[in-house]
Amino acid sequence: MNNIIICRCEEVTEEEIREAILSGCTTVNEIKRKTRAGMGLCQGRTCRKLVEKVFADETGIEMEKIQPSTYRSPVRPVPISNFEEDDN
Repeated sequence: MNNIIICRCEEVTEEEIREAILSGCTTVNEIKRKTRAGMGLCQGRTCRKLVEKVFADETGIEMEKIQPSTYRSPVRPVPISNFEEDDN
């Protein structure tokens, strides 16, 4: 068993990612939906390439041919005050 943490925000291990692939996930987005890898505070900035690497290793697909997962807005956390109107 490989309990290396790939996604620190959601505490998803390499083993969980491999299990998702073996259970039928055929894209990085499907892995993301099944495991939540890349859905944490960093929005995948830390783990995205690691998830893609595990996917490539497990499927034999070249890294260059793997479609990256989708991004969600905001890509970076921003203070809510950035959205407030300034009365001045």
